[in-house]
Amino acid sequence: MGGSDSEGDRSAHKEKEKKKLQALAPIAKPLAGKKLSKRTLKLIRKAAEHKCLKRGVKEVVKSIRRGNKGVCVIAGNITPIDVITHVPILCEEADIPYVYVSSKEDLANAGATKRPTCCVLVLTKPTKGELGEEEQQKLKAEYDQVASEVTELAATLF
Repeated sequence: MGGSDSEGDRSAHKEKEKKKLQALAPIAKPLAGKKLSKRTLKLIRKAAEHKCLKRGVKEVVKSIRRGNKGVCVIAGNITPIDVITHVPILCEEADIPYVYVSSKEDLANAGATKRPTCCVLVLTKPTKGELGEEEQQKLKAEYDQVASEVTELAATLF
């Protein structure tokens, strides 16, 4: 009996994943794979804890224009797509690596908000105050790893 439950859960999970992929916008490239998505969302979760995160199109655009550096993570299932089409261009002009993840709901959960989020910018240091040396290095190491993977992914695309 126990085996059938997990199998039912698995098929439901696969259905959910399929729906997420069908809802993706055609411009959602470079799209993070499963592993990179997981790692990116983990980084966002940590950044949210340490207040190193900008949420939403308005905040992200403002931050990029002010010259803040970081990794931009954009949701791939945004409708209408016009809301976020200018963000990748801004990122490229400012030499900020960006990547798409499959859903805005996952992005919001990782960013510690209940409201679905279009995009987030993970900053290297908090906007106000300072982090402890050890925490700063942990966050920086994880940030560097994700940033390099995102850059590699983008390089294979263009």
